[in-house]
Amino acid sequence: MKILFLDQSGKPGGAELCLIDIAKPYRDRALVGLFADGPFKTLLEQHHIPVEVLATQSISVRKQSNLVQALGSLGQLAPLLAKVVQKAIDYDVIYANTQKALVIGALASFVTRRPLVYHLHDILSTEHFSPTNLRVAVNLANRFASLVIANSQASQEAFVQAGGRSELTAIVYNGFEPQTYQTSESEIRQLRQHLGISEKFVVGHFSRLAPWKGQHILISALAQCPPEVTAILVGDALFGEQDYVKQLHQQIATLGLEKRVKFLGFRADIPQLMAACNLVAHTSTSPEPFGRVIVEAMLCGKPVVAAKAGGAMELVEHKINGFLVTPGEPQELAQVIYTCFQEPEMTASIATHARILASQRFDVTAINDAIAKLLASKFNQ
Repeated sequence: MKILFLDQSGKPGGAELCLIDIAKPYRDRALVGLFADGPFKTLLEQHHIPVEVLATQSISVRKQSNLVQALGSLGQLAPLLAKVVQKAIDYDVIYANTQKALVIGALASFVTRRPLVYHLHDILSTEHFSPTNLRVAVNLANRFASLVIANSQASQEAFVQAGGRSELTAIVYNGFEPQTYQTSESEIRQLRQHLGISEKFVVGHFSRLAPWKGQHILISALAQCPPEVTAILVGDALFGEQDYVKQLHQQIATLGLEKRVKFLGFRADIPQLMAACNLVAHTSTSPEPFGRVIVEAMLCGKPVVAAKAGGAMELVEHKINGFLVTPGEPQELAQVIYTCFQEPEMTASIATHARILASQRFDVTAINDAIAKLLASKFNQ
């Protein structure tokens, strides 16, 4: 089966990292078409996955764009669609990995009569998308997709609630290579020393800096914790969210936490940084489709505290393999941080249990087998 994968981003987010794992088994008979250039292209090349940037300029439509803005982008879409149609003729399946990829992929599917797969990495709700974009995504999926792969039950349910056809859907969680998340004690010591956190209890936060990712919740919680507790924020602003970064710095200054919060920006050494933490915090204020960092923290053998909403509730069982707190409640978060700080043996036991479960439940080989079986059963190849 020859597959044309489509993705809108040039930057490696959760959906893009997932795509790398999915595309690997097909790399001798696949192409990843990107709608923007950037480090994601380099990552694909490092994994020897054929990739081509198909757009000369980024598509201006955002998740919250209205109908007028969406119509204004049609001029950008025409040349991109022509390129995708030209490529799709040589492939058996079009695999859209993001919402903009769904739009182009659906139109290309109609023109070329190639079946379309939509991999849903989003919660399709008005919390994340404008009504226009919601209608477009659901209607295109209903009309043109032969299969919608949802990355969690939460994503699948939101799709159906928004009007999506449930019979199109199948739930497949993200896959991971457990060995990637193994870091030696000497590496951890060196990294902690380099970061100046050797004697600290470190809470790590790993995501882009954005209001709904909730870094401000962690900072508020940090102010209620003992002075030995510090935080590292790994990630940076995307999509015009620099004002939020300024707000975070102002919040830190107001609370007098300048020496207890480190901004590390985008980093490639995520497993090593997670291993250097005592606790990993997930603080999204809106439901998360999956929660990739939650599983990554588990695989690193680190305890994780997650916001109790969306996909996170499918990954974490409170006090069994992690901790759950009410979204947007810094006091609850502070209490969990303090518990982990005070009871390291109990916390380590939970983290060890989580690592074992995550290694079994999210192994990339089993996940890829599930996707391969879905594609084979749907397209008889």
